[in-house]
Amino acid sequence: MSLTVYGAPLSPFVRKVRLCLLEKGMEYQLEMVMPFTPPDWYLQLNPLGRIPAFKDADVTLADSSVICQYLDEAYPDRLPLYGDNAPQRGQVRWLEKYADYELAPLTTFGIFRNRILKPSAGHPCNEESVQAALNEKLPPHLDYLERQLGQQDYFVGDRLTMADIAIASQLLNMEHGGERLNPARWPALAAHYEHMKTRESFASILPGEQRMNAKLVEMGKAASH
Repeated sequence: MSLTVYGAPLSPFVRKVRLCLLEKGMEYQLEMVMPFTPPDWYLQLNPLGRIPAFKDADVTLADSSVICQYLDEAYPDRLPLYGDNAPQRGQVRWLEKYADYELAPLTTFGIFRNRILKPSAGHPCNEESVQAALNEKLPPHLDYLERQLGQQDYFVGDRLTMADIAIASQLLNMEHGGERLNPARWPALAAHYEHMKTRESFASILPGEQRMNAKLVEMGKAASH
């Protein structure tokens, strides 16, 4: 088995694929490809130029959800992460899509990109956009997820699925951007997120991400002087 993930660790979509592989106990290689400026050869893997892309022998795929669903179907003997029946699989895919399409524009592109990526590249943070995400746009989504979780430990089927991984992956980028969930307003979601970070899969990649994030923060400070 020779599996390769192409992308950068601080991407929540790359993280999602890595966590999927780790939870399934599958070894892989991470080949660094930076977003926005991928090398020409990468466009053969993903003509859109986005990360991640993935290779499993002769199989080449792009898009984190496509990759994770492929892994679940191609390796059914490993921990299944998309539920046990059609209703569960539908709910998992819905929540994964919700994280990727509703949370990501705010947690990753609204908060993390403005607070971390733009300053590290010498561009000013649009704090107005950050505050709009935090105070206006994100809360209704977090309210919805709090209701969906309820008193459960996991979102679907009382065990870990890609719904949990996808949502926590986006919230981690929010934390990298200096913001955390308010446990008084979203107690279940905040507890779920903290629990996810204690899983062996998350714990194994978190220190490297934190070091990389700290380096970007320092680059931002240097660029502002």
